Amino acid sequence: MKARLVWLLLCGIWGSTWLFIKLGLADLPPLTFAGIRFVIACSILFTIIRLRRLRLPRTRADLTLLAITGVLAFSLNYGLLFWGEQYISSGLAALLQATIPAFGLVIAHFYLPGERMTVARIAGVVLGVCGVGVVFSNQLAVAGGKALAGCVALVFSSLFVAYSNVLVKARGKHLDPAILAAGQMVFGLMPLLIIGIPLEGNPFEFHWTMMALVALFYLAVVGSVIAFLLYYWLMRNMDVTKSMLIALVTPVVAVMLGMIVLNEEISWRTIVGGAMIMSGIGFIVAQRWKKNRPIIL
Repeated sequence: MKARLVWLLLCGIWGSTWLFIKLGLADLPPLTFAGIRFVIACSILFTIIRLRRLRLPRTRADLTLLAITGVLAFSLNYGLLFWGEQYISSGLAALLQATIPAFGLVIAHFYLPGERMTVARIAGVVLGVCGVGVVFSNQLAVAGGKALAGCVALVFSSLFVAYSNVLVKARGKHLDPAILAAGQMVFGLMPLLIIGIPLEGNPFEFHWTMMALVALFYLAVVGSVIAFLLYYWLMRNMDVTKSMLIALVTPVVAVMLGMIVLNEEISWRTIVGGAMIMSGIGFIVAQRWKKNRPIIL
């Protein structure tokens, strides 16, 4: 039950981040924006680590894992995500990131013996992705080279983060969630800033509006610190394929926020697509949930 509640909470948090990324990109350049987000998040996470007196990883295997997954999940995933969302709608971006479970399903088959592909899992992921496609079917027309490049960037970002998630599940279960999140962010933010600042300019000269600051700190504190602590706890208590299904629900959350914040009307696509998404998830989670020993953060 606890894992299910965390799963639902993460759907809400990451469903809202698309809106704040879009709001922030109105004033801030993508790579440096993402990098500064993780600098703030890292500062908070290392404070938590210090207060809890957690021991930092010292073995070559752990540091290598943090470096590889940090580059995959933060440098490549968020770099491509922030860059691509400049040229496409937040809804279409959320749809393309909903391919994470599909990539994860295939990758987990080779890395995690207990998470082999089954007919139910394949059917569930396919139905869920199709459902998200229905929700955003009116946004699927891609016009112009930059929009096409943005779409390709989002698909590759999904592949990279899915691979990172599986590696963490396979080799990082012994690491505390705070250590995992902070370590990955440290390795991941460096390429974002090293590439972003020379290309995008001095961050002190950016157009720092109140909305840009709100978006930045929401993404850093809620979308990064809180979300990743919860997510890595969840990965230790749930199959990686099931945890990655969050990516199928976040676009629906984005639609609901659009209705509330932007006064957008709900359409038949949302109703039909939402039903398909929930049915797809049902195919996967209908089997008995694994009972794991509870881990306290």
